[in-house]
Amino acid sequence: MKRILAWLFLCALAIAAPAIAAAQASTSSSQSTAPKNAVKTGPASSAPRTGSDPALLHPATLKAQAPDVYEVKFVTSKGDFVVEVTRAWAPLGADRFYNLVKHGFFTNASFFRVVPGFVVQFGISADPKISAAWETGNIRDDPVRASNKMGYLTYAMGGRNTRTTQVFINLRDNSSSLDSMGFAPFGQVTSGMDVVAQLYSGYGDLPEMGGRGPSEDAIAKGGKAYLDKNFPMLDSIKAATVNSSSSGAPASGAAAHQPAASGSSKP
Repeated sequence: MKRILAWLFLCALAIAAPAIAAAQASTSSSQSTAPKNAVKTGPASSAPRTGSDPALLHPATLKAQAPDVYEVKFVTSKGDFVVEVTRAWAPLGADRFYNLVKHGFFTNASFFRVVPGFVVQFGISADPKISAAWETGNIRDDPVRASNKMGYLTYAMGGRNTRTTQVFINLRDNSSSLDSMGFAPFGQVTSGMDVVAQLYSGYGDLPEMGGRGPSEDAIAKGGKAYLDKNFPMLDSIKAATVNSSSSGAPASGAAAHQPAASGSSKP
C-alpha cells in the first residue's frame, strides 16, 4: 500500500518539529504514516487470522449509507475511547468509515504512527489480503466543513481524491495548516482522549522523517505478524463497534473481534 502522505507530513513538519525532535531523542521512536523506505517484511501468509468479514475483500460492495450521527467505541490495548461521527461534515468519509467499522476492518490494526503533539494514525489492515483489496479503493474528497482541532478524525491522503482507509486523530489544533490543504474531518473523540494521547510513540516517526517506525508498505505486505515481530510495543485495536445512531437506536455493530494476540495499534 503506497499511500505516501508526503503532502500532509512535509507541509506540517514545521509545526510538529519540536514534538518530533523530542520523540526521536528518546531511546524509542514514534509511529509513522506513509513511508516508502524499504523495510524487511515477513511473508503475507504468516499474518494471523483477523476474524474480519470476508466482504472486506470486495470493497466495491460496501456502500451502506451511515446514520446522520453515529458513535464508534474503540477497545484498544491501552484502553477505550469513543468517536462521534457527524455525516454532514464529510458524507463520503463518514460512509466509508461506517462500512469499515461495521465489517471489522480495524480489528487488530495498529496505531502505527504516533507523533506527540501532532497526530495518531491508523487504518492499515492486520490482514495483508485485505490491505491489498483496499489499496485502490479511493473515495472522492469531501469539502472541509469541520476543522482539524485536537481530537478530530480526518483521512490521510497523498493528493486529490486519494482517501482510502487510513485516518488520523489530531493530537493538537492543526486547523491552521491542514484545513486549507483539504483535510476534511468527519468525527471527533468524545471520550477517552487521554487514552489516545498515551498510545505508544516510542518508535519515532516515519523512516523518511528520521524515525524508526514501520513503513506503510511493510505493514501492508506483512500485516500484524510483521508488526508483532518488529514493533512489538505498538498499541492495537481489539474491537471497533458502531454503538448508536442519531435516532438513539443501536446501529449495525462491528463484530467485537478479539485479537489473536495482544498487539499493537495504529494511526
